[in-house]
Amino acid sequence: MQKREVRFEYQVFNSLEELNASDRTLIESARAITQKAYAPYSEFLVGAVALLDNGATVAGTNQENASYPVGICAERVLLASAAMIHTDVPIKTMAIAYHHLNGESNKPVSPCGMCRQSIHEYEERTHQTIRLILSGMTGEIMIIENASSLLPMSFGSHELIGE
Repeated sequence: MQKREVRFEYQVFNSLEELNASDRTLIESARAITQKAYAPYSEFLVGAVALLDNGATVAGTNQENASYPVGICAERVLLASAAMIHTDVPIKTMAIAYHHLNGESNKPVSPCGMCRQSIHEYEERTHQTIRLILSGMTGEIMIIENASSLLPMSFGSHELIGE
């Protein structure tokens, strides 16, 4: 028997002022874009903004539906838009923020499992890791250097093609 461990490091910042200018701009944009989310059921507004390798930015917001499984998260809206508009251009950094209309919005939250898988696949597809900046509307900000760190023992293309 072998015992193995999975762990990763991330950074926590107390406020926007501690971030560099580029990261600050991205998270401010993600916070602002939450207002374009369509979340009448959960009232949990999520915005995501990405900086691509070519300098372009792409945004997405969550889009709910009365038939809950039909909704789509902000991260996957962003990934689909980036793939369509900027085909094969890697994402450098993705900033994700939320505004909970019925609760606190003062700590970072992580992407859901489905979004983690989608982000991981995008990293595989473009052969580049994606940095994540996670935040609420106020409070601490978390930076994860490699989004795939959130999905240890992931399932990917290498399983499907037999590598």
